[in-house]
Amino acid sequence: MLLRIFTEPQQGADYATLLRVAQATEEYGFDAFFRSDHYLKMGDVSGLPGPSDAWVTLAALARETRRVRLGTLVTAATFRLPGPLAISVANVDDMSGGRVELGLGTGWYDDEHTAYGIPFPGLGERFDRLEEQLAIITGLWDTPAGKTFDFEGAHYRLAGSPGLPKPAQQPRPPIIIGGTGAKRTPHLAARYADEFNVPFHPVEKTGTVFERVTAACENGGRESSSITLSAAQVVCCGRDEAELARRADAIGRSVEDLRENGVAGTPAEVVERIGRFGELGAERIYLQVLDLQDLDHLALIASDVLPQV
Repeated sequence: MLLRIFTEPQQGADYATLLRVAQATEEYGFDAFFRSDHYLKMGDVSGLPGPSDAWVTLAALARETRRVRLGTLVTAATFRLPGPLAISVANVDDMSGGRVELGLGTGWYDDEHTAYGIPFPGLGERFDRLEEQLAIITGLWDTPAGKTFDFEGAHYRLAGSPGLPKPAQQPRPPIIIGGTGAKRTPHLAARYADEFNVPFHPVEKTGTVFERVTAACENGGRESSSITLSAAQVVCCGRDEAELARRADAIGRSVEDLRENGVAGTPAEVVERIGRFGELGAERIYLQVLDLQDLDHLALIASDVLPQV
């Protein structure tokens, strides 16, 4: 099982904070540093100093890290046109030496679209746009140098695109699709995803979603083993109950809630919980770290959990 650190900078984190967490992620031996792609805080937090752009910060982190993989969980298809997004991700992949992964989804947070003047169509159209974006981004990256790429869809049209620049990774950076939808999400994952992620769901429901994606792969003529399965969970770990309670309080959650709806407890409990996702076929787990000032939390997970999974 690979452990990845997942952050939510829109809740209140400047670049210097993200840099410290990303470099700690690398130093402590985790597989990847991921961040959300949001422009507005959620819940009762200040959100100061305000949102940071996911791909701008990942570009900077690409030059300040050497090993750890970098990506979004997930970029909203509503935020960017597919052609420029393909260019941005390819640029960051090159800057990182081929360590980037693109998580891409429909977008869901209506308020952030309203706050920053971003169009927010209905869910059906957002899925349509996501499907076209996936076709365009992979098509641009897969187009051989010297050839051109054309696309005619209901929402996007490309003509004579050189499909440049190319990412450093070949054939292309991994694509991550996530969610719990019963129909279109598994279909898109089976067609385009290198990895499928189930965010913030209990173990049993995560297994049900995995089964739907596996079935969609098999129905589409794809080997189900060719798609990596993963889960995202809030993490809260403490050496004892007092340390665990202190960390839970720092993120405004109760220990009971976190134990029921996250990966929480002593290192032994965290290892056991991660193992349950592994039994379902998950090969990676994204540990959502909500207190980005608490680097000792990462150090504890690295020393007492990581070697056991």
